[in-house]
Amino acid sequence: MSRPQVSVPLTHARVWRIAGPIVLSNATVPLLGAVDTAVVGQIGLAAPIGAVGLASVILATIYWMFGFLRMSTSGLAAQAKGAGRVDELYAVLWRALIVAAAAGLAAVVLQVPILALAFRLSPASAGVETLAREYLAIRIWAAPAAVGVYALTGWLIGVERTRAVLVLQLWQNGLNMGLALWFVLGLGWAVQGVAIAALLAEIAGLVLGLWLAREALAPAAWAAIRARLRDLVAMRRMFGASRDILLRTVLLQLAFTSFIFLSARAGDDALAANQVLSQLFSITAFALDGFAFAAETLVGQAIGARRPADLRRAMQLAFQWGLIGALALSAVLAVAGPQIVALMAAARPVQAAAGQVLPWLVAAPVVGFASWILDGVFIGAMLTRVMLRAMLPSVALYAVAVAVLMPLFGNHGLWAALMLMNGARAVTLWQRRGEVMALAAA
Repeated sequence: MSRPQVSVPLTHARVWRIAGPIVLSNATVPLLGAVDTAVVGQIGLAAPIGAVGLASVILATIYWMFGFLRMSTSGLAAQAKGAGRVDELYAVLWRALIVAAAAGLAAVVLQVPILALAFRLSPASAGVETLAREYLAIRIWAAPAAVGVYALTGWLIGVERTRAVLVLQLWQNGLNMGLALWFVLGLGWAVQGVAIAALLAEIAGLVLGLWLAREALAPAAWAAIRARLRDLVAMRRMFGASRDILLRTVLLQLAFTSFIFLSARAGDDALAANQVLSQLFSITAFALDGFAFAAETLVGQAIGARRPADLRRAMQLAFQWGLIGALALSAVLAVAGPQIVALMAAARPVQAAAGQVLPWLVAAPVVGFASWILDGVFIGAMLTRVMLRAMLPSVALYAVAVAVLMPLFGNHGLWAALMLMNGARAVTLWQRRGEVMALAAA
């Protein structure tokens, strides 16, 4: 089943129609973490902030091991849409949801050994670890829903329905923030209240996501694509891409997880400070990812339709707006960074520790935007093996930089290593951009 595709001009307005809702929806993801941090920060102690941060990082590591679903689904859906293959477009979502259900259930079943390993690797204090365990014991039960939302989000992005993604994220994260405020500040449930709020919101997000993609899940769609689900070539392509993205994501997430774990070596104040700043860093990264997601959609569609000119134009526009956005965010952080930190953490020692390394946060958007845009380009092209190979030297550089710089410069050395890794990611991918162009010309 196919439909002829009409070429839609690639303009600044079209990029913003895709990227604008994603910029807003992505910003709500780390904003949720920032609100959680700010809510428990009102207790006036470092341990609850560190506990929520540590538990969130552990959970993000578990979930993002399955983050390949969001990325592979987006690229495959965009290419199917560009080629006008409606049956394959619907089949992509069915495959992704089946894998999501299995992955989420595995996380629930294996929670005891997974969490035991995570806390063995973490050098957090006993007080922080106890609170973090309470949080994770509640929230892990939403794993199937959380991973399912990744699959649904990727599919909606691939078909250029980013306003639906915005609705989904606003619903889920808005509900989460509202419940967290009520449970913690109103009912006094502290860290446990934050976890219960997240659990309920993730289940609600899955329900809405399934409704938003209902045309692909309807009985009529199932009858049309049932044979596609048995297509071994398509399945091998999905699992091959998923494997590469999984390994690449594991490497990247291990680097970010180690950043929080290593922060704990400097004490609870340094851990809490880096948690606050990492939430702000995530806000900038997720906001600029809106242009990376636009690149995924437009690059994938250009390759599916075999239009090299559209591919070049998509890359050009994504980089232009990514740079503009990075400069704007750096300016905001330079001016308002101390005030934002003070709102998120009431403890003065935490504010002081954050202020010492705030300049690194100001530089982060400009240093990192190129790597985020190129991620989108290569996901849209489904050159996942290239992404994996490019990640290896970047993470290796981070490990060496941490070993050399942290003993010399402490927390400054840790932030410098993170910046070096993001810069290296951009360089390694940029060197392979010719392979993307070759796909559209084939």
